[in-house]
Amino acid sequence: MAEDKRVLVTGGPGFIALHVIHKLLEKNYRVRTTVRSLKRSDDVRAAIRSAGVPDVQVNAIEFTEVDLLGEGGWDVACAGVDYVLHVASPFPADEPKDENDLIKPAREGTLRALRAAKEAGTVKRVVVTSSTASIMYGHGPRSKDDPFTEKDWTELENPKSHVGAYPKSKTLAERAAWDWVANEGKGSLELTTVNPTLVYWPSLGKGVNTSLEIPRRLLSGELPAIPNLNLGVVDVRDVADLHVLALESPQAAGQRYIAISDEQIVSMKQMAADLKQGLPAEDSKKVPSLVAPNILLKLASFFDKAIATVVPQLGVERPLSNAKAREELGWRPRSATEALIASAKSLKANGQL
Repeated sequence: MAEDKRVLVTGGPGFIALHVIHKLLEKNYRVRTTVRSLKRSDDVRAAIRSAGVPDVQVNAIEFTEVDLLGEGGWDVACAGVDYVLHVASPFPADEPKDENDLIKPAREGTLRALRAAKEAGTVKRVVVTSSTASIMYGHGPRSKDDPFTEKDWTELENPKSHVGAYPKSKTLAERAAWDWVANEGKGSLELTTVNPTLVYWPSLGKGVNTSLEIPRRLLSGELPAIPNLNLGVVDVRDVADLHVLALESPQAAGQRYIAISDEQIVSMKQMAADLKQGLPAEDSKKVPSLVAPNILLKLASFFDKAIATVVPQLGVERPLSNAKAREELGWRPRSATEALIASAKSLKANGQL
């Protein structure tokens, strides 16, 4: 029975973690979550309450203070827990000056969660939130007839393809997790990873998640033209569903699962068109219609670091398959359009445009 099981969700104030907590409470799991400061506890409760969760469940959420880069608190966080969902990991809007600012907390935080889970002696399975960034970089482009799957790994040593700090951090963290379980946790701890692509839909609370920067910039008029980018999209509610399926399904042990909508890939031009079609004219009037020539963005990248990070991705297609999650776990994601429109409506409702 779910109500007899306690689940630890790391990084409680985070965009994905909040939705995972919401989904677990819907299924009557007992939830404990980590925060870097207990001062954030009220923020988490308020966000979960805003989703319509009854006060009795909101008030029952347990909080422990943990830092990804610190040893303190992990033993308390994992004590008496049946499952660990390690969701916490940095996701920046821009490329950091030092890639280790991402790599170190991602890798070390994951290993700390695994070690604490094993030492607790009660944890059956750890589900780690990885990313499609650990799957699809360092390779040439693919077609929808030959998409990336869970068998693929980002190639960090390819001299012809620069891999940024974020994909590197997710790849090294996930590799470290699988290596650790194979060597240190074998026979005592199961591992499953969920690998989402770009995650849309509203944050629970007022913060603007990094993933929502694209619809926000399209709607606000900050982008005078549309970059020639192709992106995978998934609704955060579906990501939360997949985490719970990964926790509950016996066949998920030792597996990776890509979380992406059935469209596999969506151009930013199509996103702009979807916003114009799916929203009232007053709300979408600032959405650009013209696609920016690649050469202009390459020139602008010399003066804007944010643009510089996307230049290598211009025109590149990296479709991914969600067939494994659909077939093995019965996962059914919403469409990319539905996720995008819901995100836009949420941004407006929260006064973030």
